[in-house]
Amino acid sequence: MNNVSHLLKTRRFLPLFVTQFLGAFNDNLFRTAMVMLVIYGIYRSEEQEAAFSALAGGLFILPFFLLSALSGQLADAIDKTRIIRAVKTAEIGIMLFGAAGLLLLNVPLMLIALTAMGVHSTFFGPIKYAILPQHLEADEVLGGTGLVEAGTYIAILGGTILGGLLVVQDQGGGYHAEYAALAVLLVALAGRIVCQFVPAAPPSTEDSGAINDPDMPRPGMDWHILRASISLVKATMHVPRLFVAIMAISFFWAMGAVLAAQFPPLVKNVFGGDQSVATLFLAIFSIGVALGSVIINWLLKGEVSARFAPISALLMGACVLALYVLSIGWTAFPELVGMRTFLAEPTGWPVVLALFGVATFGGMFVVPLYAFLTTTVPKAETARTVAANNIVNAGAMVGGTVLLVALTKLGVTIEQTLLLVVAGTLVSALLGRKLHRACVAAGCP
Repeated sequence: MNNVSHLLKTRRFLPLFVTQFLGAFNDNLFRTAMVMLVIYGIYRSEEQEAAFSALAGGLFILPFFLLSALSGQLADAIDKTRIIRAVKTAEIGIMLFGAAGLLLLNVPLMLIALTAMGVHSTFFGPIKYAILPQHLEADEVLGGTGLVEAGTYIAILGGTILGGLLVVQDQGGGYHAEYAALAVLLVALAGRIVCQFVPAAPPSTEDSGAINDPDMPRPGMDWHILRASISLVKATMHVPRLFVAIMAISFFWAMGAVLAAQFPPLVKNVFGGDQSVATLFLAIFSIGVALGSVIINWLLKGEVSARFAPISALLMGACVLALYVLSIGWTAFPELVGMRTFLAEPTGWPVVLALFGVATFGGMFVVPLYAFLTTTVPKAETARTVAANNIVNAGAMVGGTVLLVALTKLGVTIEQTLLLVVAGTLVSALLGRKLHRACVAAGCP
């Protein structure tokens, strides 16, 4: 990772990295176990399964839309490490509800826990990016961001695989998830222990842009959620380079929400795969984004730049289009098949490679943009900038999820919704090109 692997040996980075790793691991362990249990073990309707998958994604995202302004203000106002410890303690309580839902096959209880995990991630999200410029040197931020992203998606991979494996089918055909319930509790406890070693990260003493820019939000807390959200987004989005960067990231995550919601129904109802194939799809996606994070850091050699964003978005779109073509030409199996049978099909590996390309080029697209957000604003405003980005991202993701549900209700097939993602990549490519030109013109990277 371009001379930043040494960070994994330092206290200023390693405890945060491991805390983030365990959080992402647990998120996906619980979500995957829940989705597999519901889709394969509880529901039997294709429409129900698609609606549940979209609803689960929307509920997890909703707290980012509602509470990001509050989380960003808190992260800039008090020691970020105190917030990390508070949210990791809360994770233990949340996972008690999640474990109960898994044990009792109680869908509402599982959805409540999932929404609470969204709240947990909302408050942790701004910190994991905003703390990096505070603890790392300027030439380490891109590499550190890439390490966090790569580690996050490796954690997603591990959590996804384990979540799929721990949903077990018994001899009578029923599904149960006792081991998954125990695992989510143990990982939450481990995360709370590790976060105790994250170094202090008090509010930055660097001057805030609000001093020189009356449109920027003033330091302090505004507890009115709606007003604070509007003020934060307005103050951030009026800066042209931040506006373009946030819009590019938002289109990326809107497409990601559509893809993530469609993976389990796509595997089961189009490719005829069982839960092992669904787990493979999610795992391949995680590996691809992690690899993309490494590749883009190597290409940019530590420089924070958007110059590879347009081509990355276009290549991602081409891979999604290939996935669409392969899906409409797929011959359905008479019954659900496992990973080995799926890959034995002539077009099985091309499907996996297309999905891998989507994820790899997606990682190459989005990682530099996050580094851009945290390095082109004063340190006193990094958390609020990330929070504003999260609000817009969440709105785009909720919008994409709602559109997906509406299209499904109107009879649009799962395969056809992939074309929506292809269109989104074209918009992302245009925004990436515009951001790079704006940066070049302004003299930034």
